[in-house]
Amino acid sequence: MEFEPVIGLEVHAQLKTQTKIFCGCATQFGAPPNTHVCPVCLGMPGVLPVLNKKVVSYAMKMALATQCTIAAESRFARKNYFYPDLPKGYQISQYELPIAEHGHIDIEIDGQTKRIGITRIHMEEDAGKLIHDPQQPQSRVDLNRTGVPLIEIVSEPDIRSPQEAGAYLRQLRAIVRYLGICDGNMEEGSFRCDANVSIRPRGSDTFGTRTELKNLNSFKHVENAIAHEIERQKDVLFDGEAVVQETRLWNVAKNRTTGMRGKEEAHDYRYFPDPDLLPLVIDEDWIETTQRELPELPTDKKERFIRDYQLPGYDAGILTGSRALADYFEDCVRNFPQPKTISNWIMGTLLGKLNAEGKTIEQSPIAASELADLLKLMDDGTVSGKIAKTVFEEMASTGKSAQTIIDEKGLTQVSDTSAIEAAVDDVLAKHPEEIKRYQEGNKKLIGFFVGQVMRATQGKANPKIVNEILAAKLS
Repeated sequence: MEFEPVIGLEVHAQLKTQTKIFCGCATQFGAPPNTHVCPVCLGMPGVLPVLNKKVVSYAMKMALATQCTIAAESRFARKNYFYPDLPKGYQISQYELPIAEHGHIDIEIDGQTKRIGITRIHMEEDAGKLIHDPQQPQSRVDLNRTGVPLIEIVSEPDIRSPQEAGAYLRQLRAIVRYLGICDGNMEEGSFRCDANVSIRPRGSDTFGTRTELKNLNSFKHVENAIAHEIERQKDVLFDGEAVVQETRLWNVAKNRTTGMRGKEEAHDYRYFPDPDLLPLVIDEDWIETTQRELPELPTDKKERFIRDYQLPGYDAGILTGSRALADYFEDCVRNFPQPKTISNWIMGTLLGKLNAEGKTIEQSPIAASELADLLKLMDDGTVSGKIAKTVFEEMASTGKSAQTIIDEKGLTQVSDTSAIEAAVDDVLAKHPEEIKRYQEGNKKLIGFFVGQVMRATQGKANPKIVNEILAAKLS
């Protein structure tokens, strides 16, 4: 029997507000344990939560960016469960009346566009963090994260492969970063994902028993965990057993999922409206104002790059992967209007260097205007493409401009015909056997002659002129 995976993702995005969702404590990451806390986020008796308006604004931006319908009235609810990192004994979330529902985003898989539905987006507070001591059997709790604002984005079960899950997650991350509402850092936990996975006979409309996967803190882990869980569930069914509804952890070291606990249902949390918080009412004026504040989003920007800059879809997809990278590209184009040349250099030379050094485009040692200046010098023949790569590396390590490096190191390209002709004559005089083979039909040897001339001129000769002189002398 052939099985089909059915996958839905629950994504938590930590919002980039200065203060928590219901109090004035800072949300800064990395502070000493239990220093960003107060009676409200610690759940002390007699305190009252006050909703942070910026959290609502950010949630609305995400809702509009994903084509969701924003509710005129939504409510906060108490999600009741006991865990050491939850000081109140409940989490303030939204349940029956979330802020937004019924949206979608489009992803691209193997050149095809697929629409993934979004069931709902709701606001909630984060829990604290348990720190397990590796030296002795005890744990400590850091409540700095308690009360940090989150939005949870719940997809429809429209995802059918680990690759689609990865593409959906990357697209969501790009959107929250374009909006400026979340930094998307999965390693720090500000962008987290749980995956619900089940399988069913292909062609069936009935869902199978699902498991929830946790501890997924990278795109690679999400894809690998889902792929493993699909195969595990197939093995269970082929053995004549039943898949158990449960929460499972992804074990990175062993490359497998392991059982954690039985999967809770909504009734297990005993949701009820929070009596300390009034219903949230959002009018049309606020929605319209928020809509006007939205930036150009990744999909729209990609389409514009293809249309206006005549870039291939692959290039446009890479360059619009982050807002900062797209801005860098367009800054270059404004200074040097040759989009494809710039795209090649950014995607190859620049991103290759940044990736090797573990840096982002925001940390680039070469500004967009400086890269454009280097490409101008290559375009007007001041330096060859090969020398330009050398100049690029020097720019990155010293911070000097391209022109300064060229002047200091004497790297200006030689375009003097007589000087190049002399170098060509010298090379030809040294390789009579190669000349004979070339004239007998081995035309690929032209590359050998060009290489010898470039070596003799230390890479400074203008390759176009070299080719022209060689062609004339060898004919």
